[in-house]
Amino acid sequence: MSNELDGAVAIVAGGARGIGRACALRLAELGAAVAVVDVNLNAAAEYGEQLTAASVEDELRDRAGSGMAIQADLTDPEAAARAIQSGLDHHQRLDILVVSAGGAVTPAARSAASVTPDEDFTTVVDVNMRTVVNCCRATVPPMRDSGGGAIVTMASQSALWVTPDGSLAAYGMAKAAVVQYSRYLAAEVGPWGIRVNCIAPGVIRTSRLVSQQSAVLNEAHAAKSIPLRRQGEPSDIADAVQYLTTPLSSYVTGQVLAVDGGSTMR
Repeated sequence: MSNELDGAVAIVAGGARGIGRACALRLAELGAAVAVVDVNLNAAAEYGEQLTAASVEDELRDRAGSGMAIQADLTDPEAAARAIQSGLDHHQRLDILVVSAGGAVTPAARSAASVTPDEDFTTVVDVNMRTVVNCCRATVPPMRDSGGGAIVTMASQSALWVTPDGSLAAYGMAKAAVVQYSRYLAAEVGPWGIRVNCIAPGVIRTSRLVSQQSAVLNEAHAAKSIPLRRQGEPSDIADAVQYLTTPLSSYVTGQVLAVDGGSTMR
C-alpha cells in the first residue's frame, strides 16, 4: 500500500466487522491513524469473521502503528458526540469520517411498505439515518476548524431502486435519506474544504450474510442478475473509500457512487 494518508486521522463508524472493518484496515494500510467506533467491538466474532490479530484495534496498530476502538451506540446523539470527541482528544485532529454503520436489521417478512410496524420503522431509521446525522454533526466542527476533510457515508442499492416485491421499504427509504442528506451536507460544508460523498453498495459478501446463508448470496442468482457476474466483497467498498478519502478525489463532492457490479443499471 502507498502512504497517501500518512499523518491523517480517520474515524470509521461501524468499523468492528464487515464493510466497516475492511474500510478501517484499508485506511490504516494507507498510513492513517484510525479509530473504529461500534456498539459491539466484538461483532466480528459474532459472525465468524476472522481477524488477523486479537482485536480490530490490534489489526489497526499492526498496519499503521496506531489504532483505537471506541464502544458507543451511535443512534444516541450524545454517545456519538462523545465517541467522536474521544478520537479527537487522542489525536488532536480529524481528517476523515466513514460512516458504515447500518443495515436491514428488522424482519424481512414484515418489511413491505404497507405492513412495516412502527417499531421496525423507528429501528431502521435510527440505525441507518440517525447514525449518519449524529456522526456528521459531531465531525463537521473540528474538520471546519482544521481547514477541511473527507466524509464518506454509506447508502445502499436499495436507495436507488425498488425491490420487485416491495420488501425492505423502510430500509430503502432510510438509505435514500442518507443519499440526500449527504448531498445537502456537501453543499453546506464545501466552502470549508470538507468533501462529502456517499457509496451505495450492492450485495456484499459480508460475514453476516455468509453466516446467515442469506438467499441474496445465491451464486446462480448473482450470475444472472449482476452484469459483472460476481457479488461484491468488503474490499470492493474499501477500494471506493480509498478513492473518496485520498487526493485522487480532491475535486469530487456531493456524489453517490454505486459499487454494485452494475446491478442498479437494471
